[in-house]
Amino acid sequence: MKEKDMTDEENRALSFIDELNEYKRQGEPDKAEKSIIWQTAIGLQQTDGLRPSTYLVETAKQNIDGDITFDEVKRRLDSYYIERPIRPEESDRVEEADKVSARIAEILSERTFNFGPTEYIMIHKRLFTGIYGFAGKIRDYNISKAEWVLGGKTVYYSSADIIQATLDYDLKQERTFSYKGLTKEQTSEHLVKFVSALWQIHAFGEGNTRTTAVFMIKYLRKLGFEVTNDLFAEHSWYFRNALVRANYTDLKNGVHSTYEYLDRFFGNLILGENNVLRNRDLLMTDVENKAQNKAQNKAQSASAGMTPTEAAVMAFLKGRPNATQIEASVAIGVSRRTVQMTISSLMEKRIIERVGSKKTGEWVVKR
Repeated sequence: MKEKDMTDEENRALSFIDELNEYKRQGEPDKAEKSIIWQTAIGLQQTDGLRPSTYLVETAKQNIDGDITFDEVKRRLDSYYIERPIRPEESDRVEEADKVSARIAEILSERTFNFGPTEYIMIHKRLFTGIYGFAGKIRDYNISKAEWVLGGKTVYYSSADIIQATLDYDLKQERTFSYKGLTKEQTSEHLVKFVSALWQIHAFGEGNTRTTAVFMIKYLRKLGFEVTNDLFAEHSWYFRNALVRANYTDLKNGVHSTYEYLDRFFGNLILGENNVLRNRDLLMTDVENKAQNKAQNKAQSASAGMTPTEAAVMAFLKGRPNATQIEASVAIGVSRRTVQMTISSLMEKRIIERVGSKKTGEWVVKR
């Protein structure tokens, strides 16, 4: 993502979820259900920092209104990206955001699901065919990803040579697990551990979180839960960060993996709770501060002389140096104007600097 002022197209795309709420207020069940599905599909793109185009927004509305089918939506998107040039101000992954959103919406609208590794892999294939050359294929190489919520550190994922065996085992264990006699709270706790383990396998090179989220929504429906999909629409990046925190341990510095944040998400999702879901609460530095360990002292030294908001923005830009201001505002839970003012303050204090242009440059954190 490049640092730049938001275009009119981006503003409209980012307000799409709010626009779709009108369909729910109108009270037409079919349109309301479709609008929630589209909200979820588009919201899930946030897990990879992607945003849809205005064209996708308008096409989705036609689908919600019943004017075109999902097949027609996909045909139109294919034609659109064959015929039109890429605009300089757009992300080079806007086509991915549009096409994957449409495919997620189609899958979530279907009333079919067959729990198992084949279904999981097929979801990835359906979402990313024509986008990634490895769509529907288990990765055959090891990976690591710097995570903003961990201050640039990474989670350890399954080794490439055991992915298939681990995936088969975990899904077999879940398929034979009995929920009989469990309370709803115990059921939620078990599902949290299951999705955490499934995500940590990281079966695919890219698209792992979106695939896992779609699979889980379908699975929860099969279990009889009336899943509130708008949680994925509005808090998909929180969901991803909670998965990261559930799978990261640094015992040397007193940092332990925790299901706390996934428990909050699933508490809202299936228990009807009203937990506050804020990405800034997941920052590893918050945990370090509470633990008062060696890592905390290092973090405090780095953030000395900064306000809490400045420290949060600095940590975010350190983990995602190419992020936009709107992405920072969503992640930290403050307004875009606050992010702008905070970045200016950090630059004045020479804590961060911009290297390169607004469009192609990135942020460098000096601490």
